[in-house]
Amino acid sequence: MTDTLSESFEDLFKAEETKKIRHLTPGQKIKATIVGIHNESTFLDVGSKSEGVLNSSEIRDGDGIFTRKIGDLIDVYFLKSKPSEQLFTTSIGGGGGNSHLEEAFQSAIPVEGFVKAEIKGGFEITLGGNVRGFCPFSQMGLRRVENAANAYVNTHMKFLITKFEESGRNIVLSARAIQEAERQEIRETLQEALKEGQTVEGVVSSIRDFGAFVDIGGIDGLIPISEIGWSRVEKVDEYFTVGQKVQAIVKKLDWENDRISLSYKETMADPWIEGIKNFPEGSSHQGTVARLAQFGAFVTLAPGIDGLIHISKLGSGRRINHPREVMEVGQNIEVRIEGLDLAEKRISLVPVDYESQETKDEEERTEYKTFIAEDKKKKTAGEVGSLGAMLKARMAEKKK
Repeated sequence: MTDTLSESFEDLFKAEETKKIRHLTPGQKIKATIVGIHNESTFLDVGSKSEGVLNSSEIRDGDGIFTRKIGDLIDVYFLKSKPSEQLFTTSIGGGGGNSHLEEAFQSAIPVEGFVKAEIKGGFEITLGGNVRGFCPFSQMGLRRVENAANAYVNTHMKFLITKFEESGRNIVLSARAIQEAERQEIRETLQEALKEGQTVEGVVSSIRDFGAFVDIGGIDGLIPISEIGWSRVEKVDEYFTVGQKVQAIVKKLDWENDRISLSYKETMADPWIEGIKNFPEGSSHQGTVARLAQFGAFVTLAPGIDGLIHISKLGSGRRINHPREVMEVGQNIEVRIEGLDLAEKRISLVPVDYESQETKDEEERTEYKTFIAEDKKKKTAGEVGSLGAMLKARMAEKKK
């Protein structure tokens, strides 16, 4: 029994010895484990002999309820060392008053601020309850926000102090700097986890003429307009709204240029796989004119399946300069499948009453041959009639 106890104490002693003294610099960000929570102080295991201490107000919500529990892993910033303990913060100004602001500036530690009002050039930010700071419009976020006053005023945000002058009477802040740092961390995580062909969920963050940007967890991917639907898409805002939750397939990852290409249409069944069986060559169908171009008219045969009538097949034999001369978008038209290119997903169409020049030439040749045959028949019949009359006349003369 004694030997067992000796071995246990020895193991504990060795474990403590292997815990090397961790030298931290003010402002350094680390991950720590919560090992104790009390009214005033929260104790952290920071991987060293000294215990880490965090003000408990930093893990309470507005109602005073703790938002963290023992065992949770938490991101903290090192402030300074005191005898037998090290002081940490999640951000300055959130619960510990306005102290350490200059320290936060020197060590690039985030500070929590309240967006009080929109002023010329940016926003007035209150730090720690009574210290005034200023954040320019361009530093409030990663992207421009419509109606910024409604979006930001009366909200709490985290900032970095980019300028600290006149003993704190002139403080300039940036929320964007923190968001960019967080974005970089997320990017590194996604770079390891994200794969092409993977399905991701996100929220539409902005809409452009060329596509929709989707926030997939702190970093944006783009759904190009060509990847929105199987049919041609003219207006992105007819399919998406900002804030809409969507699923998409990762098409391409280009980390060097910080680009993620997504596909929305590939989350839906491809109509060309099964639907195209209903459109064999030579078959006739009712379609709707979807778009007019200089070279022809696109006709929708079924959702996701469009075909093209070339301009040379329009006009009923009359030469036209643009399809709009003979049809309009939204018009119903009966068409015939002239050709299929499954590899390129292309369908060639013609109006159901269209006759090709070859068909017309063949008909003309047939009509001409018929005309010649009938004319020859008439002439032969006429010649036979004339010969009979001549023989009859000669026989009458002989009788005389």
